[in-house]
Amino acid sequence: MRFGGSCTPVAMVLAWTAVLATFSGVCLAEGPSAAALSVDQIVQKMIAANAKRSEQLRGFTGKRNYRVDYHGFPGGRDAEMQVEATYLAPDNKTFKIVSETGSKLLINHVFLKLLDSEKEYLQESTRRASELSPRNYRFSLEGMDHSPDGDCYVLSVTPLEKSTFLYRGKIWVDARDYAVVRIQGEPAKNPSLWISHTEIDHRYRKFGEFWLPVHNESVTQVRLGGKAVLTIDYSDYQISATNRTAGRPSATDAAPVLPSPTSVTADPH
Repeated sequence: MRFGGSCTPVAMVLAWTAVLATFSGVCLAEGPSAAALSVDQIVQKMIAANAKRSEQLRGFTGKRNYRVDYHGFPGGRDAEMQVEATYLAPDNKTFKIVSETGSKLLINHVFLKLLDSEKEYLQESTRRASELSPRNYRFSLEGMDHSPDGDCYVLSVTPLEKSTFLYRGKIWVDARDYAVVRIQGEPAKNPSLWISHTEIDHRYRKFGEFWLPVHNESVTQVRLGGKAVLTIDYSDYQISATNRTAGRPSATDAAPVLPSPTSVTADPH
């Protein structure tokens, strides 16, 4: 999923490991035919729908609240940062830090690294390495999820290789728009020996015609007994530019990607 497309950027969170190392040792469409879709058909519809939205969405602004709570050796730490983000297609993203409080170590080695990794994620090579497509993942259909917000197909995603850009877990695909609305998983490759396990829950919501991130929670367990929780809340989206005449997507927009672990999890290196 791309930050500038229908979903963003599967595109924040391996900046954790360095800080923790320091602490530790220095959806269903109308009609009966929808339920009969194969997993390949669902994936192809998802890819096509996301590419179209990515081509149409040319710019937006929004606010974010980052928060980290760490408990464990050698002691507890927390930090918070408010950010204003601006995106202009195809690959321009800028951030304005509005306020920051708490641990300077967490601010410098987690929050600022997350912002840097998001910019790096816009590079074509990184996007292709992260794209949510048969190029990088094996998909299987687990069933349907019915909720007041709509129906979703629930797919399991298994990475084809152990890469820091990929996940293993589940995705929820809106059955009407074929947009990814939720991701639950863990990085396919452990980013550090200091980390024993990381769980990520990333959610999206529809704003007008576009699906954008609204909440991320990443829970990381440290081998020496510590626990770090990173949350990112997104709000106040304003769509600033669209391309209503967008036709066939370009090759670079051919497939959606999960947000890169470097942009949704904290890896303090």
